[in-house]
Amino acid sequence: MNLKIMENQTKTNNSRNQSAGGSRSAGGFGNRPRRPFGSRRPATEKPEFEQKIINIRRVARVVAGGRRFSFSVALVAGDKNGRVGVGIGKAGDTSLAMAKAFNKAKQAMVKVSLTKTKSLPHEVTAKFKSAQVILRPAKGRGLIAGSALRVVLSLAGVHDVNAKIISRSKDKLNIARATVIALSSLKTKKN
Repeated sequence: MNLKIMENQTKTNNSRNQSAGGSRSAGGFGNRPRRPFGSRRPATEKPEFEQKIINIRRVARVVAGGRRFSFSVALVAGDKNGRVGVGIGKAGDTSLAMAKAFNKAKQAMVKVSLTKTKSLPHEVTAKFKSAQVILRPAKGRGLIAGSALRVVLSLAGVHDVNAKIISRSKDKLNIARATVIALSSLKTKKN
């Protein structure tokens, strides 16, 4: 008697599972078909420019009722093939500020004159406000740089460079802008 009751319960449970979209042990959830084994998801398109945030600050302005807070984002965008730019965006939300900064960086992009080995053709120095940088070609040494200087050079696609910050400034935005000025002042030999 107990055996017949248990069989009836399992039959009713199985029929409920099948009417609710198939049995779960068959591998499907609902009516969605399964992807064949070994098939891959469609490849997502790679964006044209890569971006890297160098600074995020929460800034405030004082109004009659108190303080109004917003976010300021500084980022570098580049295609790792000779184009790079720096931009700042400010908004009440970090994602909006990032989008604004990315658009500004795209507008302020410069084309860098590189050699065939993606190095610098000659030594160059540049200054922006209190930040001063020096970039020297260094064959076979890789990218030797620090701080925002390294971010700008890597997103520009520059290799084999010895870069130095020769000022006491620690401001990453000013260092990045000085680096972009230095890269834009490069000249290649005309044959």
